[in-house]
Amino acid sequence: MTELRYLPDADGVTEFEATVTGATDDYLVLDGTHFYPGGGGQPPDRGTLSWDGGRAAVVDAEKNHGDVRHYLGDVEGDPPAPGATVTGRIDADRRDRLRRMHTAQHVVSRVVLDDYGAATVGNRISVDGARVDVEPAAFDDADLAAIERRTNAVLDRDLPVEKSERLRGAVEDAVPEGRAQLDLIPGDVDPLRVVEIGDFDLCPCGGTHVDRLGEVGTVRITDRAAKGTDVERIEYDLTP
Repeated sequence: MTELRYLPDADGVTEFEATVTGATDDYLVLDGTHFYPGGGGQPPDRGTLSWDGGRAAVVDAEKNHGDVRHYLGDVEGDPPAPGATVTGRIDADRRDRLRRMHTAQHVVSRVVLDDYGAATVGNRISVDGARVDVEPAAFDDADLAAIERRTNAVLDRDLPVEKSERLRGAVEDAVPEGRAQLDLIPGDVDPLRVVEIGDFDLCPCGGTHVDRLGEVGTVRITDRAAKGTDVERIEYDLTP
C-alpha cells in the first residue's frame, strides 16, 4: 500500500525520496508518495522520478487498490527494480496553480451556498480554469457579479487554510447541510481529511490546497451555463 504523504497537511512538498515496491514497463509503485493521484475534481500531479542510472517523466498517477501507480513517459536508462530508492520531483508550478484553483473552489461553493442556498453537486479543477456545478440555481449577470465580488472579499481576508484528519461523526455534525456530499464517501472512511478555512468554511476534501487565502489570487468568473433543471455551472479563472 502506498502511503499518501501529502496528507493531511504536507501538500506544499514537491520533492521527496521513496522506495520502489512494484515495477512494470508502464508504471512504478512506491512505498510512499507526494504525487496527488487525482480525485475530487482535481487532476493528478505531473513531474519526474529519478534513480541511480535513470529517470522518467511521471505523466499520470492514479490509485489502484491502495497503491498509487506512477505512469512513466520516456524512460532514460534501465528502470529501477523493487527495493531501489527514487527521488520524486513534482511540477511545483502546476501543483501551486491547482492548489490555488481548488481552494478558490471551496470559497465559491460556500459563497453560493450561503447567499443563494445552492449546493455544489460537481466541480472540475484544471490549470486553465475551473468550474462548479450548483443546484438549485438560476443566476443572472447581477448574481454572477455578486458571487465574484463576495468571493474576492473572502479571499482578501487572508484566512488560514488548515488541513487535518477528524472523526467522521464530528465532521458530519460540523459541516452545514448542502456543503458536502458526505453520503458519497464510503461509511468506513473514518477519520476524514478536512479543509477548514478560518471561521468561514469546513469541508471534507482530499485535494491539495494553499495554506492561506492570500495565496489564491483574484477570482474572475468567465462564464455560466445551465446544465439541467435548476443546475447552473459557474466557470472561473484566477489572476495573480
